[in-house]
Amino acid sequence: MMGPSHALSGAAVWLAGSWAADHFWGFHQRPAALAVGAAVCAGAALLPDLDMSGKVTANRGGATVARAFGIFTLFLAEVVEKLCLFMYHATKMKKDPHRRNGHRTFTHTLPFVALVGWGTTWLCVRYGKPAVIAILFVMMGLALRGLFDRWAERSGWLAVTAASAVAAYAAYLTLPGERSYPELGFAVAVGCLTHLLGDLITSAGIPILWPLPLGRRTWRMIGLPKAVAVRAGGPVEVVVLRGAMLIVTGLAALALLAPAAAQRWLPNL
Repeated sequence: MMGPSHALSGAAVWLAGSWAADHFWGFHQRPAALAVGAAVCAGAALLPDLDMSGKVTANRGGATVARAFGIFTLFLAEVVEKLCLFMYHATKMKKDPHRRNGHRTFTHTLPFVALVGWGTTWLCVRYGKPAVIAILFVMMGLALRGLFDRWAERSGWLAVTAASAVAAYAAYLTLPGERSYPELGFAVAVGCLTHLLGDLITSAGIPILWPLPLGRRTWRMIGLPKAVAVRAGGPVEVVVLRGAMLIVTGLAALALLAPAAAQRWLPNL
């Protein structure tokens, strides 16, 4: 799937999950917390593609997440891709094919999801306010780059960086209390997992079960058959899936922020 679809799926999953938590278990969140959670989840839904690097010196190419902060994230993506390729060759088995790049390897596995989720929570608990601001800055920037991709392309990475800095600081000022917000790690993990589920419905698949050996392979790609798989950037993804995710996002936001109106238009909620 393409970057904008991943980001939109992260926001949709977070808001739908927040509505379910509120509706069935009475877990209510303030509008500011809902907005921050949706933005963090949308930004994190781009993170697994950090293993797809572009041309650093030319500031071109790469995945959506690699272009978020210009040459800085492009360079980071180059490093991550090489590390993933090293991990692939270090842990591959006899039937795993030879690879020349690390895209769709370690960052597309469940251990990566657990690692970044736990790491985010640890940073928030260990370093408090500075870590929260830094994490919000990065995730807001990724969310802006994914959800508003056309604006980001026109405006450039400096505009994305400035907007994410303002949004991160405003979000932190709006959130209640002087606490560490370890739940940001949960939002990051959910976003990454949503990305993996999106790539699972493509024919290329992902090695989501790594490092379990399956048929003498530790990097077995799991995805849908070509006959039913979603083609990245195709009409099914761009029109059908994005349309469905927009509807879910809108309905969930309406039910959470304006429950009276939601009951009027959607009485079964």
